[in-house]
Amino acid sequence: MSHTVPAVGAAAVTAAGCVWYLPALADLRAGDDRPRSTRLAALACLTWWLGTAAAGALLLTPVPGRWALATTAGGALAAGVLRLAGAVRRRAEQREEARRWAAVRPAGARPVPTVRPRAALLGWLVAGSAAASVATAVLLAAGRAHPVPAPAVAACAAAAAALGTVLAVTAARSRP
Repeated sequence: MSHTVPAVGAAAVTAAGCVWYLPALADLRAGDDRPRSTRLAALACLTWWLGTAAAGALLLTPVPGRWALATTAGGALAAGVLRLAGAVRRRAEQREEARRWAAVRPAGARPVPTVRPRAALLGWLVAGSAAASVATAVLLAAGRAHPVPAPAVAACAAAAAALGTVLAVTAARSRP
């Protein structure tokens, strides 16, 4: 069985991802000019896209397609861990900044909120859509081992991803 079509698709998706991984690469190259949380998020982005590129390259070889799926899943897992570490670090940096500004804030003045609830919602919705897509890929790669037919699984994942995208765009456009 030829893997040419999926490989070309993976290469196209990876090439189109340059709008994410090139700025991430610039953040990493900036070094200490960027906060540690930003560099961790950039590293997570690069890890994800490198996993996708490696999976595309594996699809061009005669190895089974499950190896490409495993590579993508490994990249997604590593990127998720790095992104979570970046989020934890970002919260610590925000608390530190709040303490610094509290020292110079006039008495009685209210602190400025550092995290917008809508931005957090947007992040969770996009992460949920990505998780649904990864779960679908794993179920489809497993073959007929599950009782749900593959088209039904794919349709549910597509619906979840579409709903997550619509909700994320709505949350991003509305005011905090």
